This record gives sequence, structure tokens and C-alpha cells, in this order.
Amino acid sequence: MKIMIVEDDPTIRGLIGETVGKWGYESVLCDEFNRIQDMFLQTEPHLVLMDINLPIFDGYYWCSRIRELSNVPIIFLSSRDSPMDMVMSMNMGGDDYIQKPFYDEVLIAKIKALLRRTYSYAETPVNIIEHEGVLLNLGDRKLISGDRSVELTKNEFVIVRLLLQNKGHIVSRDKIMRCLWEDESFVDDNTLTVNMTRIRKKLDEVGRYGFITTIKGEGYIIK
Repeated sequence: MKIMIVEDDPTIRGLIGETVGKWGYESVLCDEFNRIQDMFLQTEPHLVLMDINLPIFDGYYWCSRIRELSNVPIIFLSSRDSPMDMVMSMNMGGDDYIQKPFYDEVLIAKIKALLRRTYSYAETPVNIIEHEGVLLNLGDRKLISGDRSVELTKNEFVIVRLLLQNKGHIVSRDKIMRCLWEDESFVDDNTLTVNMTRIRKKLDEVGRYGFITTIKGEGYIIK
């Protein structure tokens, strides 16, 4: 299993990486603190170890950004020792809190317990389709770009999912309507046009103008 380590001290980061490696876990060492969410999507870790004090944004911020995408277990690591920090960590979506300095055995025991609890019953930690920074959460039908998100209706979600799954290829209007029909939602040609207009409006709301291109007489494409 893969563990993402978000720690700004390179020495501590390396040591934690070695520790989890000894126990058979693959480590992802995160050192680009302005694109932690992107790295999370690219690497799809099974668990995140998150420091609170980080450059640019703190660990609470990045925890909430990851929570927009996934229920992957997150353990906060911090030298902060106030009860408020621990409460805050849990409130922001963390699953556990370990105060620095810590024994390796304690860290590994908590990692093993969380992984066992999470993946004994769940199938996958990430349920996202991503293209060019636009994310579609298959769990809650949210469309996300940067720090903005909008919720799609059922039909809008089916259309966007189909276009993203076929990115780089033209998807005909007939194919979209067939897909909606299979999803138990009958739409006619006019209704499809209305849905496409609404989807484009929502993409504009998250700052992704022109994300879907119309190919006249053929259909739509996400390039």
C-alpha cells in the first residue's frame, strides 16, 4: 500500500519514508507544497501523513482539500500539543493525531490499524475522474476546479462523466441520449441542449470556460 508523507522538514520526511518502507509500504514524499492536492490525485495513496505546519497553506487546509475528493485516512503529525490542535485536526477531517517526537512503533501501529479498518470493507480510496485540473467526484456528483465546486444534477453528471471518459474523442448527441436512456432518464434533443447549456454555465462558475467544445453536426468533445 502507498503512503503519502506531507512533511516540510526533509530530514524527518526522509526518516518517515524509510520507516514505512521497512514495513513494506511504498512512500510518496511530498515536497511541492503548493500542489499537494494534485500530487494526491496523481499518486492515489492509501493513507496520508500530514504535518500541520507547512509552507504556503497549513495541513488543515490541505486536509480539507483532500476531503473534497476522498475519504482516504489521514493522520496528522505535529509538534503542537494543545488539546485545541487535536480537536481541530479531527474537525478538519483527520482520522488520528500523533504528537512529535514519536516512536516509530507507535506510528506503524496506527498506520496498520487505520489501513485495516479502512480497507477491510472499502474498495477504493479515490473516486474521481480528472482532466486538465477539472475533477468529477463520482460519489457526490461535484465538479471541482481549483478551490471552486458546483453540484451537478443526475443528467448533467451522466453527460459530463461520459465526455470525460471519452476525452479526446467526439461524443455524438445520439450516444449521449442513449447513455441517459440507459441511466433511466429519457431526454429528447431539446432537453439535451438545455442540459449542455447548464453544464457549460456550471463550468464557467468554476472558471473553466470552453472546457467542452461543440463539433457542429457531430457532437461534443473534451480535448
